[in-house]
Amino acid sequence: MESADLIGEDEIPAAALRRPGLLTRALDLVLPPACMACGKPVATGGALCSQCWGVIRWIERPFCERLAIPFGYDIGPGALSAEAIAHPPPFARLRAVCIYGAEAGHIVQALKYGDRTELAKPIGVMMARALGPVADEVDVVLPVPLHRRRLWQRRFNQSALLAEALAGAIHRPYDPALLARIRPTRQQVGLKANERAKNVEGAFRVPAALAPSLKGRRVLLVDDVYTTGATVKAATRALLRGGAKAVEVAVFARVVEGMP
Repeated sequence: MESADLIGEDEIPAAALRRPGLLTRALDLVLPPACMACGKPVATGGALCSQCWGVIRWIERPFCERLAIPFGYDIGPGALSAEAIAHPPPFARLRAVCIYGAEAGHIVQALKYGDRTELAKPIGVMMARALGPVADEVDVVLPVPLHRRRLWQRRFNQSALLAEALAGAIHRPYDPALLARIRPTRQQVGLKANERAKNVEGAFRVPAALAPSLKGRRVLLVDDVYTTGATVKAATRALLRGGAKAVEVAVFARVVEGMP
């Protein structure tokens, strides 16, 4: 990504381009647009200041075809990382906008815990760009669901907001009901990889009544951050058991070991 704007207009689907309405312009006068990451004033809402844009580590090719882990140099089309070869994920491909770091973390935290729900739309557009040709191969978009108890506490599912925005950007149906979180789980933050996997084991299920709607479809599963992948892997396995043909994954940021 090469500009201090989120994405150039020639790079995003037409449906993602919207002229700001009177209400948006009025709000901008009262609450001037701020950088998504640091809060400094910017020209338009849903943008980053030049400083944050310059330090966020965008994931661009070359990268692992399965896990979107960046490579230091191009080793050819379809190249896989050591992690993807040693531990192949159940999903087909992961696509991410950037590497998780301080600035990306501020954006995620603002959306997730700071009630900055308006960030979902510009992030969704960024995720649409990161998907590239993968977007043309999916049939339906859905989020990693929250358990109803956690949803009641948090009031919204940030992954659902991202999935809905992304579905609109790539012109695909959004159907969050196709996957349910059937038991509450601990927060994954602070858990080791094996603990994360055990925590979400058996936590997801495709509702039996909706299995016919899922059968044979290629799913795009959406989450905000990919750390060890335990959550999206557990959700993917549930979708495949429920009849999905394949599962692709889209996240805003992914953790890359060895990178601060």
